[in-house]
Amino acid sequence: MSKVVGTHDILFITLDTLRYDVAKDLLVKGRTPNLAAVLPESGWEERHSPGSFTYAAHHAFFAGFLPTPVKPGVHPRLFALGFEGSTTTTECTCVLDGANIISGFAAKGYHTVCIGGVGFFNKQNPLGNVLPSMFAESYWSPELGVTNFNSTENQVAIAQKILAQTPENQRLFLFINISALHQPNYFYLAGAKKDTIQSHAAALEYIDSQLVKLWDALPQRASTFCILCSDHGTTYGDDGYTGHRLSHPAVWTVPYAEFILSADTLQSSQLASTPT
Repeated sequence: MSKVVGTHDILFITLDTLRYDVAKDLLVKGRTPNLAAVLPESGWEERHSPGSFTYAAHHAFFAGFLPTPVKPGVHPRLFALGFEGSTTTTECTCVLDGANIISGFAAKGYHTVCIGGVGFFNKQNPLGNVLPSMFAESYWSPELGVTNFNSTENQVAIAQKILAQTPENQRLFLFINISALHQPNYFYLAGAKKDTIQSHAAALEYIDSQLVKLWDALPQRASTFCILCSDHGTTYGDDGYTGHRLSHPAVWTVPYAEFILSADTLQSSQLASTPT
């Protein structure tokens, strides 16, 4: 990662609340073609989240503790902060200076930007300011939040503007918390009156339809190292549980992917057109 940091832009997207089983199922069935166009050939990787809800998981992520591979063993991390005794910091890890990786990237010359989604990024109260305040530039409005049907489209539009306005010689760390999967999501499924695993899947299809515009915009600026993952899953009556912030496989098992996106590795013809 030391060869990537400083030479590539970095995009970190959290698909808030996305379940691994739903992500995998839709990918196999061809229902998320724009994710399929960029994900590694192996598809989504199954991992365990360090937190069972947004606030806890993102604090861990921003300290360098991304979702952990499910197979046993010591798994080296991509990024880490100076921390004595860390067994997952190796010669392949990019060690950053700071209290979080965002300030660490800033120290490396990156401009850091947050496009918020769910309530912990809404900047409407002290708690909602904790995570966004780590970034040099941050955005949130109700149009980006969980109750807006077009939230992902609105988030991607801001990202496109940032990518277009940032000078090509300025490295960028862009973080987006996608809110559409988080409850309520019933309105993505025609005729639905309440949130279900089916409306959860429909929300992911909506997100996929909007990401094509982001995949098109990124390579026009710079080669980009991308991290896509869920912060946690959620339950829809699984074993009697509903929601998250609890210990259940549907909550702690999350999809994860990392890849480099550049003009050489992605052709526009791979991408599905966005529905009007």
